[in-house]
Amino acid sequence: MIDLGDLGLDEGAHLLIERALARDGSAAVRGTAPALAVDLPAWCRAQGHRVERSGDGFVITRGPDRWAGAERAGSTAAPVAHAPAWWGLAARGALVEAGARDFGLALCDRSAIWADEAARLYAQAAAAQWDPATAIAWDAPIAHPPEVEDAIVQIMTYLIENETAALLVPARFLGRVHPHFREVMQLLAIQAADEARHIEVFTRRARLRRELLGLSTHGGQASLATLFDEPEFAIASFLLSVLGEGSFLALLWFVRDHAPDACTRQVAQLAAQDEARHVAFGLAHLAHHLAEDPALRDRLASAIERRHAALAHTAGLNAHVFDALVLLAAGGWTPDALRRGHAAVVELGRAMHAGRQQRLIRLGFAEAVASRLSDLHTRNFM
Repeated sequence: MIDLGDLGLDEGAHLLIERALARDGSAAVRGTAPALAVDLPAWCRAQGHRVERSGDGFVITRGPDRWAGAERAGSTAAPVAHAPAWWGLAARGALVEAGARDFGLALCDRSAIWADEAARLYAQAAAAQWDPATAIAWDAPIAHPPEVEDAIVQIMTYLIENETAALLVPARFLGRVHPHFREVMQLLAIQAADEARHIEVFTRRARLRRELLGLSTHGGQASLATLFDEPEFAIASFLLSVLGEGSFLALLWFVRDHAPDACTRQVAQLAAQDEARHVAFGLAHLAHHLAEDPALRDRLASAIERRHAALAHTAGLNAHVFDALVLLAAGGWTPDALRRGHAAVVELGRAMHAGRQQRLIRLGFAEAVASRLSDLHTRNFM
């Protein structure tokens, strides 16, 4: 016998009844709440339980399990190969009632988006978040010539528009990832947050001593548009993370190594730390995908060739950016300094090519093929 006293069903009495039914299958119930005689039978009907009057109380017999048609959304430990659309936004491992709505989350196959390293990379990214207000010495002395400052502004302008593309591309796919693959969803979200922070610090550095920013060219925007327009997640990730952001890592290290002031050096260093994780996820995801679908490798190669053909009419790297990099590495206007600066930028191009080639080899491309495909990568770096 469950004596509810004056506790009404609208105050939590149903929890005591449910507990007894789950344990014993039936329960005798009595109570003095004024509405109990009306509320209890109505509640039992709604729950599918049988209820009968018995003396000064009721006898309730548990009805059929109302969740008999529900399905477990896989295991909390690891994702399934395919997440059904009707699981909706349910957490992995949750019991999902039949009839949940379809949210149209197209990225629902493990082979298309998964990487075993996703959880580790997300945890690493979450622990490595930094605050632009405190992590960078914004008030560090700036003693370099005005022309070098102008070069930094042009480089920062170029970095801003490229990082904007690096934010928008994963953000486009983020809203299509089935939450069953929550580690990937979280990693793409924090990657977008990284890029938002990079845009902030590059903008702040550009405006530290100048009001106006530098030049953005048609060729640069056309190159980034090919990333934004790519409809397939694997190919977009390949072009952006493995080739583009991989090359950008070398550029950020170049800026760090030749920075004439502590602020610029710290901006480049911190951004490079984040970008390294983005490249790592791109490689891990594609390695997983290629293991299940080796034919993807041919589509990746075709994507590089298609992008190269689409950009053949453009001028490639903004000449102002190239000259700014030369001046940054030179640090001055003497012929010897400019010669060293130019040689450093040429070497940067070689380092980018070597890095792309190695990443392509890691994805299973033959060395000669990797070299050829790396040569076809956009001259705009990203």
